[in-house]
Amino acid sequence: MHRHWFVNRTNPEYIRYLSKTAAISPVMAQILVNRGIKTPEAINSCLNPHISQLSDPFGIDGMQSAVERIQEASRKREKVLVHGDYDVDGITATAILLMALKMLGIEGLYFIPNRMEHGYGFTPASVKKAKEAGAALIITVDCGITAFDTCALCKKEGIDVIITDHHEPETAYDSPGLINADINNKEETSGNIPQSSTFHKYRLPDAVAVVNPKISESRSAATELSGAGIAFKVSQALALYADTHEPPSLPVDLLDLAALGTMADVVPLTDENRIIVKEGLKMINNGTRPGLQALKRVSGIEAKGMKPGLLLFTVIPRINAAGRISDAGDVVRLLLTESGDEAEELALWLDKLNSERQRCEEEAYQQALALLDRQEAGPVIVLSSEGWHKGVIGIVASRIAEAYNRPAFIFSIEEGIARGSARSIPAFDLFAAVTECREFLMRFGGHRQAAGLELEVGQINSFKEAIKRIADERLSENDLISSLQIDVNVDFADIGFELAEEIGRLEPFGFGNPEPLLGSKGLQVLYPRVLKDRHLKMKLRQKSLSFDAIGFDMAATLDKIEGSPTVDAVFTPTVNEWEGNRSLQLNLKAMRPSR
Repeated sequence: MHRHWFVNRTNPEYIRYLSKTAAISPVMAQILVNRGIKTPEAINSCLNPHISQLSDPFGIDGMQSAVERIQEASRKREKVLVHGDYDVDGITATAILLMALKMLGIEGLYFIPNRMEHGYGFTPASVKKAKEAGAALIITVDCGITAFDTCALCKKEGIDVIITDHHEPETAYDSPGLINADINNKEETSGNIPQSSTFHKYRLPDAVAVVNPKISESRSAATELSGAGIAFKVSQALALYADTHEPPSLPVDLLDLAALGTMADVVPLTDENRIIVKEGLKMINNGTRPGLQALKRVSGIEAKGMKPGLLLFTVIPRINAAGRISDAGDVVRLLLTESGDEAEELALWLDKLNSERQRCEEEAYQQALALLDRQEAGPVIVLSSEGWHKGVIGIVASRIAEAYNRPAFIFSIEEGIARGSARSIPAFDLFAAVTECREFLMRFGGHRQAAGLELEVGQINSFKEAIKRIADERLSENDLISSLQIDVNVDFADIGFELAEEIGRLEPFGFGNPEPLLGSKGLQVLYPRVLKDRHLKMKLRQKSLSFDAIGFDMAATLDKIEGSPTVDAVFTPTVNEWEGNRSLQLNLKAMRPSR
C-alpha cells in the first residue's frame, strides 16, 4: 500500500479558463495541466493525434547522408547487413529496416548478437559476418553510437557503416575505454573519433552517417524515439526520397513493428511515440502479419481492442525471451514470415522459452529476497550470487527496486567476474552515481534509471560501500517512501461516461503518459469479495451514487480496510462493454481507511 498520497492542484480560475476555451471538463483540464499541456492549442494537438503529424525524418541529423548511401547501395546492387539487437526494440528495428531495404530491391542480411556469446553492441562478430557475406554496407539499429573500434575495423576492411541509434552519445570529455556491460540496457562508452557539426560536444563513430536525434543541439519530436522508431524514420525518409513517379507515401505497414519496439523499450508515450503506438496498435489489432497473429494466439489474446499494458505482459515478454535465454535471430524470421505454419511453429517455440525465462527469473528473485532478508536495510540494495542467469538479472533488479523503493544492483558472478544490472527510483540518478564509482569497474553504461556494469568479484564490497555513501548523500528519508501522485480529487457526481471517454482520448497509456488517477474520499464499501484469490471486487458509494470497482492484485487490501466505516480510493474510470451493454467501472489503484 502506498505510504504517501499527493493530490495535484492548480489555480481554479485557470482550470475553468482551459475547460471553457478547449471545451473539456474541469477534471480533464487538471489532468492535462499535470502533464504540462497548458494551452488550448497544445490540448487540441494532444487529444487529436494523427499520423499526418509525424515529423520530417530529414530533420534528424545524419538522415540525408544515410538515405543517399542506401540509395547508392540500391543502384549498385550491393548487399547490406543490418546489425540489430536481441531485445524487442532491436529485433523489430531490424525487421523494419529489412522490409524497407526489400522495397528498394536491396538484398538485406541481418545479424543479431547472441547475448551470451557476443554480448551487446556492434562488435567485430558483425563485421566478420558482413565480410563473409560480401556486404558493402552495414546499418546498425538500436546500437552503435559509441562503437568506435568496430567502425574503425569496418573502415580497415572497406565496409561502409551507417549508425542508427537512440541511446545517449558519449560526451567529448568522457574518459575512453569504458564500454557497456549491461546486456539489458545497452549503452556503450568508449573511443575517440569525432564527427559531425556537434563534434565539440559528442564523440561519434567514424561512419558514413550517424542517425541519432540525441546528437542534435536541440530537442525535437524525434528526441525520445526508440530504436524501432528511428528505423521507421529511416524507412519514412527512404519512401520520401524514392525515385518513383508515384507520390511519396508513409510506410504505414511498418507501424505495427515500430509500435512494439516503442512500447517494449519504455520510451515516453508522448509526441511522436504516441502517434506511432496509437496507429501501430490499430494494425496489431486488425493486421494480418502472420508472426504477430501467431504470438497473439499463443499468448491467449482474442480481444481486438488491445492496449499497451496487455501487450507488455503477453506478446512482448515472449519476443524478449529468445534474447534473454537463447538466440533471437529466429524472432526476426517470425516477424517477416508470410507463412502461417512457420509463424505458428516459431511462436510456440517462443512460448516455451518464455516459460523457461519465467522459471529462471522467479528462482533468482526468490534467492535475492532471501539474501536481502539477511542484510541490514540501507538506501541502496546490492546483491550478488553465482548461478543467476545473466538474461534475467535486469528484471530481478527492476522487481526489487519497485518492491523496496530503492535503487537495486543485482550481480551474477561467473569465473571471478560480476556482471550486473541496476534499476533506480525517480529521485536517484543511477548513471551519475555509477560514473562516480568507475574506479572499481571494468565496464559500465546506462542512463538515469537503468545501468549495467561489470567488475571483478574482489571489488564488490568496495563498490557497495561507495554506492551506499553516494545514496546516503543524495537520498532523503522521504525519497525512500513510496508515493502516489493523484491527478485530481473528484466527487462521484463528477464521474460519468463523458469523463471516461475524455480520459480515453489520452490513450495509449504507458511510460511518460500514465493512466490518469482520480481520488475520492469518504466512500462506503458494499459487497466486497475476492476473485481468484488475487483481485478485489466491490461497489463503492458516495451519497446516492455508486459504481462497480475492481482492484487487480489488490486482494490483500481487503484486510486493511475491513472495519472502516468509509474509505478513500484512487482509481481510473473506464467504460465496460459486454454483449452490447455499457457500464462504468472504477479500476482501483489504491485504497485506505478514510482520514
